[in-house]
Amino acid sequence: MPFSPEHLTELNLLVMFSTPSLQEGIKVHRHEAAPELVAAAERLHQKGLITNRDGGYLTDLGFETVDHTQKLLGILSTD
Repeated sequence: MPFSPEHLTELNLLVMFSTPSLQEGIKVHRHEAAPELVAAAERLHQKGLITNRDGGYLTDLGFETVDHTQKLLGILSTD
């Protein structure tokens, strides 16, 4: 099954989080961010990966997911 555009937006949003610290979150401003980014944040919250509908902090599951996502991105970016 290929990644859907929604999956790719969610993955791109996840890699915006700083993983060395769980104390750093992000805010997806509803009136400033692209609608697909706002929707991605809401989906990630529903899936239990981030603490708020508009970003917030990574949950434990979100932290683990970002770690896997960054590893995958690193593998795919290797020449």
